[in-house]
Amino acid sequence: MLARRPTAPLTGTLRVPGDKSISHRALMFGALAVGETRIAGLLEGEDVLRTAAAMRALGAEVVRESATGWRVAGRGVGGLEEPADVLDMGNSGTAARLLAGILASHPFFSVMTGDASLRKRPMRRVTEPLAACGARFASRAGGRLPLAIEGAREALPLDYEVPVPSAQVKSAVLLCGLNAPGTTRVVEREATRDHSENMLRHFGAIVGVETLGAGRVITLSGQPHLRAADVVVPGDPSSAAFPVVAALLVPGSSLRIEGVGLNPLRTGLFATLLEMGATLIVENERLEGGEPVGDLIASHGALRGVDVPHARAPSMIDEYPVLAVAAAFARGTTRMRGLAELRVKESDRLAATADLLKANGVSLEIEGDDLIVHGTGRPPSGGGLVATHMDHRLAMSALVLGLATEQPVQVDDASFIETSFPGFVSLMNAALGGAAPALVAA
Repeated sequence: MLARRPTAPLTGTLRVPGDKSISHRALMFGALAVGETRIAGLLEGEDVLRTAAAMRALGAEVVRESATGWRVAGRGVGGLEEPADVLDMGNSGTAARLLAGILASHPFFSVMTGDASLRKRPMRRVTEPLAACGARFASRAGGRLPLAIEGAREALPLDYEVPVPSAQVKSAVLLCGLNAPGTTRVVEREATRDHSENMLRHFGAIVGVETLGAGRVITLSGQPHLRAADVVVPGDPSSAAFPVVAALLVPGSSLRIEGVGLNPLRTGLFATLLEMGATLIVENERLEGGEPVGDLIASHGALRGVDVPHARAPSMIDEYPVLAVAAAFARGTTRMRGLAELRVKESDRLAATADLLKANGVSLEIEGDDLIVHGTGRPPSGGGLVATHMDHRLAMSALVLGLATEQPVQVDDASFIETSFPGFVSLMNAALGGAAPALVAA
């Protein structure tokens, strides 16, 4: 696919797909609750549909009732059944790691696999803490999928300090603790996104949270009676990042993105863009299903380089590639600190982001786990071909870059964008108000 400068600015009002993190959890918690949960705004990308299929295979009834609504008839905590076949999680690391937590405390055998990209990603960081509940795991070298799980017959509660900030690891431990007696405790040195804690409470679990310096201690009372609870999924802030940055970079643009999730543990990108001088306004702030939501208005304007602290990484870990694109247009140097976590995403996202920018004339370097981008305040040259490594966020970031570079930018493959942002290309082209499409097949 090719991205080129549009002949018109990006304008109007749009909605991005539902939050992927919340969508995964809504399906899982609905399956673990007693009764029928109705979900509005579920992200219907391939990643989330894999979670829906897995919960069906484990005995829950998961039905798409309309274009905007799903229904989940749950089995209750501890009530899932052994799947008849391998659970294929596609490209979704979130689904695989969270589901490992559920399966670890259910007394049956299961096997998970995924696509070629997911099979390269390490699972040991979840299987090691989960093994303490009594579960047994077998995998390929390095803890990689396929992963065989023999769930604990009588699961033990867990007490675990997460060594590296990870909402996935934290959530896997909490999900495992649901089906264990007593109290499961998780300590995180840096606070990570808390959708699991919010949704556990929404479904009736007893969850305690105490501040511990920059981190938190989370406790969960095991074997709760989860009750069905309807969920309204807000727009995904990680998806909103792409039209937001595009509007900041394309001259004359102003976009309103409605109903975006504004959980403070997810909005590090927006905070950083404001520090860079972005014209970014939040309106109509409200609460929906325990999560803060609002409308974002992003308009074109000059940006300046900033120093992004490592402490902000957990709140924007998926947004660094598109932030790096914004930094390429800013005046001055932007330093993004402590990005080790990017090396174990769908690709080595740190190296791949650097390659994306280098291929399009951007000056940068990597020092340790820091990415340093030297912006000139002018559009980079562009003209490069970007290897996406089956990473949807790299592909979308490269396409956003190409909307404002001097020459078009091409990506080697854009097909897997649909796994997380269905309709991305058509949405961006529609924002041009009838002008010639800027994202086109190469």
